[in-house]
Amino acid sequence: MSIARVSIQTEDFDLTEEVAALRQGDARVGAVCAFVGTVRDRNDGQAVGSLELEHYPGMTEKAIEAMVDQALARFDLFGVRIIHRVGPLAPQDQIVLVAVTSAHRGESFQACEFLMDYLKTQAPFWKKEETPEGSRWVDARSSDDAALARWGIKASNS
Repeated sequence: MSIARVSIQTEDFDLTEEVAALRQGDARVGAVCAFVGTVRDRNDGQAVGSLELEHYPGMTEKAIEAMVDQALARFDLFGVRIIHRVGPLAPQDQIVLVAVTSAHRGESFQACEFLMDYLKTQAPFWKKEETPEGSRWVDARSSDDAALARWGIKASNS
């Protein structure tokens, strides 16, 4: 059974279950690298009470699938699993999972970082934070664009 490479969902995910499904039945796997991003209670020095993510169904999955294809072309990977949550989220909620498998740790570490750098700047999500001062839309940081640039990719929003 093959699991989806990309899921956009409102419900939470279980890291242990996702990694087990990604590794299942593949004795070639010598390395698994997983990144789980969580909602912080502060951003740019301001308190954040909640975060809401919006996306265009279909378009978002297609864009992230293209990112996965790029990672598979750059790195010697066996499997990739990306889950990104949408809807309302509170501080400490899990928001994103990027997990990859390969024969060796170097490929896994690099691919996981590549995919996160890409997700932070190129994935079509819109984030709105609720702060004590009111709502605000969040843009990608210039440091995120710089992280993507080290992979030889120019951010499309700059």
